Amino acid sequence: MSSTSRVGRSLSNPRTGDRGDIGRGQMWGRRAGALLRVRGLWPAGVLGRRPLSCSAASLAGNSSPQCWNCGGPGSHMRGDGFFCPQCRALQPPDPTRDYFSLLDCNRAFRVDTAKLQTRYQELQRLVHPDFFSQRSQTEKDFSEKHSTLVNDAYKTLLAPLSRGLYLVS
Repeated sequence: MSSTSRVGRSLSNPRTGDRGDIGRGQMWGRRAGALLRVRGLWPAGVLGRRPLSCSAASLAGNSSPQCWNCGGPGSHMRGDGFFCPQCRALQPPDPTRDYFSLLDCNRAFRVDTAKLQTRYQELQRLVHPDFFSQRSQTEKDFSEKHSTLVNDAYKTLLAPLSRGLYLVS
């Protein structure tokens, strides 16, 4: 017998009565990993949920591109700059980052809203605070900031009036 809940799946073995709980984070982690592998954003051979590397832009004004967690150099920067390539710790967001570049859209008034929504969902699967509940307080704080930035960017670019105002500002 098996039962399903909104938070995760609980699987029961009818012979032994063993239950193996798959938590929400594990379930979404696998889905996000598969999505990133398809889009080519997940480095080959890397296990776990955090695929992207840190970048100087994501270090919020810090002139030396180093990871806050491991102190590792950010010399091999690529991807969107959310995670350190060595320890895979979430890095601080860059509040000055352009909304168009964050959501991978051309800087123009006409925007593909389907692509915008897809990119928004991808980013939220990476940085949403629910996925950082078992991490350090620093990463929880960075996750909230990243998520807020992604939400603001999405809301701004989704509505034509706010998108136009953002373009002229």
